[in-house]
Amino acid sequence: MTIEKIIDSIEPIDRKAMEEAGKRWNSIAKPLHSLGRLEEDIIKIAGMTSNADVCLDKKALIVMCADNGVVEEGVTQTGQEVTAIVAENFLTGNTSAAIMCKKAGVDLFPIDIGMAVVTKVPDYKVAYGTRNIALEPAMSREAAVQAVMTGVKLAGKAKDEGYQILATGEMGIGNTTTSSAIASVFTGCSPEQMTGRGAGLSTDGLRRKVEAIKKAIAVNRPDKADALDVLSKVGGFDICGMAGIFLGGAYYKIPVVMDGFISAAAALAAVRMCPAASGYILASHASKEPGMQALLKELDMSAPLCCGMSLGEGTGAVAYLPILEMAAEVYRKMSTFSENKIEDYKELGEES
Repeated sequence: MTIEKIIDSIEPIDRKAMEEAGKRWNSIAKPLHSLGRLEEDIIKIAGMTSNADVCLDKKALIVMCADNGVVEEGVTQTGQEVTAIVAENFLTGNTSAAIMCKKAGVDLFPIDIGMAVVTKVPDYKVAYGTRNIALEPAMSREAAVQAVMTGVKLAGKAKDEGYQILATGEMGIGNTTTSSAIASVFTGCSPEQMTGRGAGLSTDGLRRKVEAIKKAIAVNRPDKADALDVLSKVGGFDICGMAGIFLGGAYYKIPVVMDGFISAAAALAAVRMCPAASGYILASHASKEPGMQALLKELDMSAPLCCGMSLGEGTGAVAYLPILEMAAEVYRKMSTFSENKIEDYKELGEES
């Protein structure tokens, strides 16, 4: 299956299933729409899966791990070697996301899609890291397609294994630089507007980061109308892989929860490739990275959680999964007005 066939096969979400889910919510013996955004997201999930019988018992976080050549520009607080260290810590449960996943009942799958060294992490490596975007394209267009298709295939594999909802995460030193570059190209906002301190840069480090992004855009001239061109020139393998998960979620009709800024950049790339994919993406939290609100605006989404998080790894998406699961439990198990012999509530403002 080619990426073009995947994109052409993605269908809009199922409005009939959403209507059925909405009726189910309105029949439950509680004030109408009183779970707010949670009701809306459960209705969306019904549309994504074409099934109003929403169940979120089996959940997975897929973490794309890759290295970025732009670290040569001094845009990070730590060295590139940290990517592999943290990636292997996912396997032992010794990361923030891993600990959160265990508590939330979420299965964790770290993926080596492009780390610079060999690790114990499952190997889907496209290459040993990207090139320095400040000097040349991060990768070839063919490599970008391979990385995106890796994400698509992983989404399909998760669907085959019975997972009902996916969360996206990443690990890659330097990837707030690549995601800021992608965001700047897609939104038209300046690198200064889209770039934050990442994992804790000094003021000089932030200046170097902004300059590196400006150089990358000037040198590579990515075409904002061609998402694959943007990904290949100023992106990273981790972001490409996450874009593939979003496309794969839409193709295989499985909901995908977006994490923070880096994940949102990948989501926007997927939506630019296939606008219909937007219907299969759920926002989780508003990262404190300065470009997050611009990305949410481009995606026409809002984030239900505003916790000032900026950790990455998929932590925000994992934090939202138990909340969604609780909403699904109410949706599935709570008795109706008729079962309680209570007159149905009417919409606010409706005459009696």
